[in-house]
Amino acid sequence: MDIQTIKNRFGIIGNSDHLNFAIKVAMQVAPTDMTVLITGESGVGKESFSKIIHQLSARKHGQFIAVNCGAIPEGTIDSELFGHEKGSFTGAYDARKGYFEVTDGGTIFLDEIGEMPLPTQSRLLRVLENGEFIRVGSSKVMKTDVRVVAATNVNLIQAVEKGKFREDLYYRLNTVPIFVPPLRDRGQDIELLFRKFTSDFAEKHHVNPIKLTEGAKQALMAYRYPGNIRQLKNLAEQISLLEMEREVDKDILLKYLPQEGNMMPAIYKSQDNTGGGDKSNFSERDILYKILFDMRNDVEELKKLVHNVLKNENYGEEIIKDNEDLFEVKQNEFKENADGIRTPYLLDSRKEEEDDANESFNIEDYQDADHEIEEESLSLEKKEKEMIERALSKNQNKRKYAARDLGISERTLYRKIKQYDL
Repeated sequence: MDIQTIKNRFGIIGNSDHLNFAIKVAMQVAPTDMTVLITGESGVGKESFSKIIHQLSARKHGQFIAVNCGAIPEGTIDSELFGHEKGSFTGAYDARKGYFEVTDGGTIFLDEIGEMPLPTQSRLLRVLENGEFIRVGSSKVMKTDVRVVAATNVNLIQAVEKGKFREDLYYRLNTVPIFVPPLRDRGQDIELLFRKFTSDFAEKHHVNPIKLTEGAKQALMAYRYPGNIRQLKNLAEQISLLEMEREVDKDILLKYLPQEGNMMPAIYKSQDNTGGGDKSNFSERDILYKILFDMRNDVEELKKLVHNVLKNENYGEEIIKDNEDLFEVKQNEFKENADGIRTPYLLDSRKEEEDDANESFNIEDYQDADHEIEEESLSLEKKEKEMIERALSKNQNKRKYAARDLGISERTLYRKIKQYDL
């Protein structure tokens, strides 16, 4: 077969040199049993090349299974690939064949091979080298004749350097590498694919296909398409559905193309809180900066508030207004929150009545009476201990409810209980 026949058979659109070279390599390696590693960004169509290799090989009448290694949980991937015996783990009510056993004589396509756990990589290496594997929960060695075609959008060389991928497995998989080019490097193929997707949509939904002006075509091919073919297809279907006019110019097309750095499927528009309509478009980076600035302003305001509170002399001594409305701040005793801000421990945060709120405790009146302050401090500790005992007794020694009655946290109550040896 020639390259164009392969394209027609497998629905591949495009004429770029990079794409043609990748197809040519797939055609040459297909008749052999060599392991193939397909690399390329997400959404470039790597699975189509695995089907080319299988259908042009002597195994075309055998089983073909595509497995996404990144979608299988680490705890079950060994069972999925190699099978398990009855009772080998919780939920293993019956013995089960794995994909390597089912596809004996066929081809298995391991997509996202870079996400495979290291223990499973060791098992896969044994299959590639000897054709042997062991079911989970078994000690019997089994044989299989399976051709492995792997694919990844991860740089496996870097993964090997970081210890996330076995070096020996990488070289065993990379016998014949095939690189599928990203859409942005395929030039005129972008327009051909867009036309194909809009035509398919029009045929399916019985509408006229979208046509692009010259300016729109240039804008279409100038975009980088981080999502590759998958993103272009979504774009074509979105425009075909939402636009009433079948001829699309550059300005209309740009409304559907995300800004550079913005991976959202459509442009994000921020609404003006004052009702003045849409503001300029923001990228994700702009939104993140705004959030960080707002957080910084909030932290600065909180620091000022705490600083003003700590400057108040009324927070320097232990104070009890009365036994019912308890409000205590322990001198030189602070707690630190997640933001590193130090605030006093409050035994009760309930406010005084409006007419008592302005009353203050003047420390200067007692500067020459240290012994009196010490005696009062002991008296306050005694009263505090009595109140804690009363709260515990009232709530049958349940700290949670006692702390709620006292207006303090359960952690603070626990510390007080240890302090007073209650």
